[in-house]
Amino acid sequence: MIYELRTYYAAPGQTERIHRRFADHTRRLFTKHGIGMVGFWIPTDNPDCLVYMLKFDDEAHMKAAWAAFAADPEWKEAKAASEVEGRLVRDFTSQVLRATDYSPPV
Repeated sequence: MIYELRTYYAAPGQTERIHRRFADHTRRLFTKHGIGMVGFWIPTDNPDCLVYMLKFDDEAHMKAAWAAFAADPEWKEAKAASEVEGRLVRDFTSQVLRATDYSPPV
């Protein structure tokens, strides 16, 4: 199992729209494409960020799942509709993590 920790930095004034897109579309599409969700968080020191963690069987699964997600016409439509008034994310980071042998199960 591997995990991906992603942080999205909202474009000015777009924080609530990012949350709405995740709540209304992204989470369901993650499930559709076999992307496991561990959790979603808002940093207490930066409420204009969204931090979330995903889980995958391995790197091949991660790459295939992201490719299928990105190619999904439903995702393309949801993304375009949510960005009619401007881009939601100004920047993001991604880290792929592998658990240590002493890590408790997630």
